[in-house]
Order: sequence, then C-alpha cells, then structure tokens
Amino acid sequence: MFQRAVTVLLSLAVVSTTATPATAQDPAPNPRVLVQTSEGDFEIELFRDEPTVIATVVNFLGYVRDGYYDGTVFHRVIRDVIIQGGGFTVGADNMLTAKSEGLRGQIVHQGSVALKNTRGTVAMARGADPNSARQQFFVNLEDNRSFDFQNPTSTGVGYTVFGRVTQGMDVVNSIGRTRTGSQGPLQDVPREPIIITSITRVEGN
Repeated sequence: MFQRAVTVLLSLAVVSTTATPATAQDPAPNPRVLVQTSEGDFEIELFRDEPTVIATVVNFLGYVRDGYYDGTVFHRVIRDVIIQGGGFTVGADNMLTAKSEGLRGQIVHQGSVALKNTRGTVAMARGADPNSARQQFFVNLEDNRSFDFQNPTSTGVGYTVFGRVTQGMDVVNSIGRTRTGSQGPLQDVPREPIIITSITRVEGN
C-alpha cells in the first residue's frame, strides 16, 4: 500500500511540473487610448492582434504619440451614421482649418473581410483613392454594411476598421446627435465645435 501511494504521488508530481511550460506567456493585451473631448471622454481598443491591420494601428499610435490630435475637432457628424475627426482645428470665427503640421504620408489600405463596420467600431477615413488614408478616423454609430470590404476594386474595398469603443459610447452617441450645418465645401459640420482635447495611451497598454 505504501509503495502504491508513493507511485501515485510521484505521478501527480510529474503532471504538475509538466502541465504548464515555463516559457509559456500570455499575449500582450491590445493597446487602448483615451479620447478626451469637450463633450466627455471615451476609450478605444486598437486591434493590434489582427495581422491585417497592424500597420494601420501603428500609424494611428504614431499620431497619438506625437500629440497630433490634441486640439483637433470632430468636423463631420452624420446623425446615426458616423462621427469623424482628427484632421481640422478651429480658427477665427469658429472656421475650420486643415491641420498640416505633423501630417505624415498616406498609408496602404488594409480593409479586411473579417473586420466589419459595426456599431462602435473605429475606422480610417480616406478619399476616393483606397490608399489615401492618413490621420482622420471615424466611429460608426450603427452597422454600416456599405462601408465593409466587398471586393478588391477601388469602389469595393470599403474602410479599414482598426479598433472599437470599449467605454464611453454614450459620449459618442451624444456627439452624434449634435446639430450640424455646412461650412464652405464641408458638410455636416457641428455648429458648436467639438474639440478633441487629447488622445493618449492608457497606462499599462
């Protein structure tokens, strides 16, 4: 009996020492940023764990690191569709001015079939050229299926999703209900400026 007990204990000891390799490590969490605005704050998780959009995440974090977004505005609000910001500041008489200082080159489009423009996701804004995204981004206020990747043509690649709002969606919704008008060639401009005070990395991410 004593010998059998020793054998069982030794077997359990082997299992306990080999079940978890010493070199195993949990993957690093996705980075998060805090967006502080004149209307309140919200938090975004960036999809660094998605291989298809790593370059887009790195591009966005570069602008965050440089403080580029500080003092820019949400210059385009389409009710129940999107809020878009990151490219303009407010000048005299609340007139919008494109921010060029610190602006970097265009990035290659990284639209993915796997990442959809669902409510609360964050995507890159761009022009007609799929590879024209730089610093501007938008938050989806609803499931915008027409923004998703459809095909590899210039009209079907959609908009690159690279993050999602994890806290403060009530603030995003409030911004999305602001009254808007036109300003020169720009449409859907908030009548009262909605300022991005800062975008910073959340500590520990």
